[in-house]
Amino acid sequence: MLLPVTLLCAAQFLVVLDVTIVAVALPAIRDSLAMSPENLQWVVSAYTLTFGGLLIAAGRLGDLLGRRRLFTAGLVTFGAASLACALAPSAPALVAARAVQGAGAAMEAPAALALVSTTATDRRRAVSWWTAAAAAGGASGWVLGGVLVEAFGWPAVFIVNVPLCAVGALLAPLLLRESRGAARGLDVPGTLTVTASLALLVLGLTQLPAVLPLAALLLAAFVAIERRVADPILPDWALRRPGLVRANVVAFVLVATTTPAMFLAILYQQEVLGRSALEAGLWCVPFNLAVIAGSMFRPPHAMATGLAAIGAGAAALLTLTPAALIVAFLLMGAGLGCASVASTASGTAALPDEEQGIASGVLNAAAQIGSAVGVAALVPLGAHGGFVTTAVLALAAATGSMRTFRRRPTMLRR
Repeated sequence: MLLPVTLLCAAQFLVVLDVTIVAVALPAIRDSLAMSPENLQWVVSAYTLTFGGLLIAAGRLGDLLGRRRLFTAGLVTFGAASLACALAPSAPALVAARAVQGAGAAMEAPAALALVSTTATDRRRAVSWWTAAAAAGGASGWVLGGVLVEAFGWPAVFIVNVPLCAVGALLAPLLLRESRGAARGLDVPGTLTVTASLALLVLGLTQLPAVLPLAALLLAAFVAIERRVADPILPDWALRRPGLVRANVVAFVLVATTTPAMFLAILYQQEVLGRSALEAGLWCVPFNLAVIAGSMFRPPHAMATGLAAIGAGAAALLTLTPAALIVAFLLMGAGLGCASVASTASGTAALPDEEQGIASGVLNAAAQIGSAVGVAALVPLGAHGGFVTTAVLALAAATGSMRTFRRRPTMLRR
């Protein structure tokens, strides 16, 4: 079963890679397409928003139509949208293509995790590999983005996806067996309201604060819908399962802190230290290696330990010195790798096998929405403000995780 799991992990590496690989190319994209700083962040947020907003619905769709089928369709959509990104003649065209790219990623990710669970003989180890691949993908983007932009220009960060997706889509029917869950309906009203509320949330945090009350109203409508529909997209009983909420909060905070902090560090290197995209990317190699090393580390209270390391790394970035970058990248990378594997393992273990589609969809959604919200909320604060906020959030989450761990939760039944 090594080849099927390798294919699934490689696909997850690719879709998470595209969250960060574009960040290194943003200065070049800004200059090429004449984008304002306010609109530039939508190149990242459009992807993470549709990725995160559609994940739970896509997980249910995989149960209905077949997970291998949805996985393959996701790769095809992702590859086609990547080509559209590379050829985009304007800023609106690029942002629109990035949104479609995120939708393709949303089709692939929960199907891949469900297939890992049903394909691998050693499920725990395979889930760890899948999570480590996702964390390594996010970390590798900082390095690969710099190399590609320097050598071939910003369209290369999108073009590289096209042949990889094509190969993956061709191999999927050969290596993967079809897998379906219990037949359930798709909660269309719930899907529309939660996606719209999250889109308005990011819009309100970035450009138009007046829409934030509408985002809250739609989120309340989503909660009301979920309590009444026969097949809710996110049943409230699932969120009451011990360990699931804690794992999702940690997944959210991990990317809400590391993604904007690394983005600000990249901009600092390029705009203040005068480094090229390639140089800035190569300086992130310690972060990438630390993520991989951290994913293999299993300390006690791994989620709290990882978050504390991220907070310490962000505090080191406050010195804004070249030497501090290495220390910060090592701490933050190790913390991300350690805590992300722990949160995924905890979140999937919180629900039984027949409910793994819900677990994988919610965990992926928490991470991707965390990235969108983190970039939208922290990047506008600038380097100093962003690093301070990152440190405070990570350390507060580490403390909260430890307090939650010490409680003895009462098992709840559906």
